[in-house]
Amino acid sequence: MKLLVTISRIFVGVLFIFSGLIKLNDPIGFSFKLEEYFSVTVLDMPFFEPYALLIAIFVVIFEVLLGVFLLIGFKPKFTVWSILGMIVFFTFLTFYSAYYNKVTDCGCFGDAIKLTPWESFTKDIVLLVFIMILFFGVKHIKPVLNKLGLTIVSLLSFIFCFGFVYHVLMHLPVKDFRPYKVGNNIQQNMIVPDDAPEAIIEYHWKFNVNKEEKVIITNGSYPTVDGEYIGVETITIREAYEPPIHDFSMEREGEDFTQDLLNEENLIVIISYNMARAENEGLSKLKTLTNLATKKGYKVIGVTASGLEKQQQLSEQYGLNFDFYFCDETALKTIVRSNPGILKLNKGTVKQKLHWNDLENLKLEKVEKKANNTNNVSSKSNTNANILYLIGDRISTQEEVASLDANNIESVSIIKDSIEIKKITDENYDRIFKVNIKEKH
Repeated sequence: MKLLVTISRIFVGVLFIFSGLIKLNDPIGFSFKLEEYFSVTVLDMPFFEPYALLIAIFVVIFEVLLGVFLLIGFKPKFTVWSILGMIVFFTFLTFYSAYYNKVTDCGCFGDAIKLTPWESFTKDIVLLVFIMILFFGVKHIKPVLNKLGLTIVSLLSFIFCFGFVYHVLMHLPVKDFRPYKVGNNIQQNMIVPDDAPEAIIEYHWKFNVNKEEKVIITNGSYPTVDGEYIGVETITIREAYEPPIHDFSMEREGEDFTQDLLNEENLIVIISYNMARAENEGLSKLKTLTNLATKKGYKVIGVTASGLEKQQQLSEQYGLNFDFYFCDETALKTIVRSNPGILKLNKGTVKQKLHWNDLENLKLEKVEKKANNTNNVSSKSNTNANILYLIGDRISTQEEVASLDANNIESVSIIKDSIEIKKITDENYDRIFKVNIKEKH
């Protein structure tokens, strides 16, 4: 038993420290995941959403400290009970996500290691077995240091965690595991290889044939049946290949300028996933920076998920003289953990990524402007894409969506995947622009 406890102690302690440090490196990313869990469509606890970041910081620091406490043998009963309580809660959460298909990635290891809900649940069950060994063999967990040594190690661990989380909040994650990290090319990460596996989907068509329900399975084609159509259900047998970047776009007035802008050689992108939640101090610094960038020959644009009204309001308030383009909010949250944040791109390659606290570190070499005026991409006469506008599940228009009050908008998403589009409508649309309105309580 003593050997089992020792093995379990090392395994659980190291895993808790590793998992905690991964999330400690990106507490904002973990807070986004908690907001997803707290949302109306998952746990229906929206009153916790404003406190998601504070909860995230507390959880990840506590997770690291519990791992340290277990390894050094500090307060064994408190440590084991706390670890058991935490793993029971997260096991329930991962099972709920997996069974009801609510959250597709639990965020256990941040963006470093992606796990499906069922993989996360399996991991928690295995971990629970080791923790139960610790629970029943807690008497075998002995301190490895004297009382003063335990106190010093515990205190230093807390100071390190607190200092580290403060640093990444005031700047950016020390290690970037996302596909938008410095050195990556956004266009290349959006490519689907020719030999990429396609989705395999079964369509279960229901018909009333001679007063009996009959189900016919096809790969998508409508079956020829002499009966009354009831409905259809789809079952995904195999997911299609999904490129690392699959939900990024830059759109304006119904036109997609993604490729045009990603082909720019000297592009500064100001990112604000939600302008209503942007830091005022950060917004106030943008005018000086963007004016200097423009003067040195760079093209400057903004990308946001906020509506036109909010864009115009903040542009006038802070003297911002560049155009904003629309992008899905989730994609913008993934790109940079700062609101606002800054990207420096060269033909789609990320050269620099900065928190608004570090604007002075942006390297702006003087560049020659091209003879043709690329500073007004939106003036190109592109053909409007065939877009379906939805407010909730109701079909709407571009004009009605543009007139919505930004304060009443819960989220905005752009659906480009043809399979997902077909689940919503049988019409041939290039994409679906969906706005979800906040529920009135």
